[in-house]
Amino acid sequence: MAATEKAFLEIESGERLPCLFNPAQLAITRSNSWAGESMPGRGVPRLRYTGARPATMAVELFFDTTNDGTAVTRYTGKILGLMEVDPSLPGANDATHNARPPYVTFHWGDLHSFKAVIAHLDLTFTYFSSTGVPLRATLALVLRQYEESHAFGPQNPTSGTPRPHRVHQVQPGETLDRIAARYYGDATRWRTLAVANGIEDPLSLRPGSRLSIPRLEV
Repeated sequence: MAATEKAFLEIESGERLPCLFNPAQLAITRSNSWAGESMPGRGVPRLRYTGARPATMAVELFFDTTNDGTAVTRYTGKILGLMEVDPSLPGANDATHNARPPYVTFHWGDLHSFKAVIAHLDLTFTYFSSTGVPLRATLALVLRQYEESHAFGPQNPTSGTPRPHRVHQVQPGETLDRIAARYYGDATRWRTLAVANGIEDPLSLRPGSRLSIPRLEV
């Protein structure tokens, strides 16, 4: 009999947060935006497509540490922390307040979600020790799609996994075009780096900050 695959959350940094118990179900929601201008004296307007909206995935996780008596918060606290801003992420800049929480990917065997941010979280402690230590909890997550993805749809076998990328630490005096020339052999690719890291002013790189270096599509 094959071993049961355990689900886990993979953080943008590559760290894995285990789910003690696999979820009972996953709920995926997708929606498109349509618009139509109503006019006096006319009937229902014809709609026009105005774009896709990010998908969401709802999942409820269960945590129980009654066997060893340790606080369940050692697991739930790490997931709760994923909603906090992380200044160490690529593109973060304290001077321009350009910072964000990390994205995550949910994995369970051959199932890989889209890259997503935690849009909503409900944490409920349901059982405590006699001294008030929380030992059991349910954690309901709503994950919102971070970027375009083919997860949960027609895809290549590996298309649901995060695409590998490199990280570059900015050195004093470096510019985006020089970094682009180093990794891509083409200084004009600096725009690729700017978009990937949310950089509005390519001349204001902060030494010590980290940049994500996406791999070019072939």
